[in-house]
Amino acid sequence: MSDYKALAQQVYDGMNAGQDIDAWIDRFVAEDFVEHEAMPGMPTGREAPREMFAVFAAALPDYSVTVHELLQDGDKVVARMTFSGTHRGDFMGVPASGNRVEFAAIDIMQFRDDKIVAHWGVTDVAGLMAQMGAGPPQ
Repeated sequence: MSDYKALAQQVYDGMNAGQDIDAWIDRFVAEDFVEHEAMPGMPTGREAPREMFAVFAAALPDYSVTVHELLQDGDKVVARMTFSGTHRGDFMGVPASGNRVEFAAIDIMQFRDDKIVAHWGVTDVAGLMAQMGAGPPQ
C-alpha cells in the first residue's frame, strides 16, 4: 500500500499562496478527478481546484494551510486543517474587509497511482463569512 498520508502532506504543502497551481494540478490531480464539494457555479472535474484556488488567491492573497491531522484508510486520506489569510479581495460577493480570517476544513481525498481522483470536504464557510463581516459572529 502506498503512503498516501505523506503524499497528502505534499498536496497541502503545495496549496499555500504563491505556489504554481498549474504545476500543482499537473503533479497531484488525475485527469478523471471528481470534486464532490464544488462551490456553486464551479466545475466538478479537474478544473475545480484551479478555480477554487483562484477564488482564494483573489480574496486571501496571503492564505496558508496548516494540517493538524492526516488519517489513511486504504486509498483515502482524511485531513483536518485550518486555512488562514487576510481578506483583501472580494469573496462570494463580500468585499474586502482587511480582516485576518481563519477557518477549519476537513477533506477526504481518494488516490490512485499517486494522483487525487476524488475529493469530498466540509469547510466552515459560515465562520469564514462571519469573520469577513458578512454574517453573525460565530
